[in-house]
Amino acid sequence: MGIVDAEGLDALTMRSVAAALGTGAASLYAYVESKERLVELVVERVIGEMGFEGEPDPGRWMEQLKEMARGMRQVWARHGDLARASFGRIPVGENALAGSEWMIGVLRAGGLPDRVVGFACDLLPLYITAVAYEDSLMAAGDHSYEDVLAFIAELREYLAAQGERYPAVAAMAGALTAGDHNSRFEFGLDVILRGLASYQ
Repeated sequence: MGIVDAEGLDALTMRSVAAALGTGAASLYAYVESKERLVELVVERVIGEMGFEGEPDPGRWMEQLKEMARGMRQVWARHGDLARASFGRIPVGENALAGSEWMIGVLRAGGLPDRVVGFACDLLPLYITAVAYEDSLMAAGDHSYEDVLAFIAELREYLAAQGERYPAVAAMAGALTAGDHNSRFEFGLDVILRGLASYQ
């Protein structure tokens, strides 16, 4: 975790872990059979930090899922670009299963059919992790808040000037560049949860 937090996911290798432990890479294979497995273990540990807490509440199920989503995003943010390591993996460790158990309970408390619950257990973490990975890319850049605002203003001006070829884009230049990353994250959560609620 120290290597990932300090240097990013690409720095995590059997060799770098061995060096941090003051041993040779070959000795690690007695404990972890591959780098792939090492990454799985690191992701599993981070999932354990996510704290899926509280009894499922039928009256608050949507808010419970929003709180979970915000918490997951914050945990990923503490670990650089590690969020991308979860793409294409189906976590099945104790922490991941405990998180799934909690999520299933909350979704069922919302009165959703099992098929919808099953899909939602994939959709919600995928959305949260994708946003968290984008967060990490933004955090890794050498851009100040003022730089970001200047870029958005330039982008808005550029889009607004495209009226001849792309009139819909030009007309929507303001809306396409409105809101910060947090408000867009909350909007996405709201859309997903309202969509899930429509299956009740």
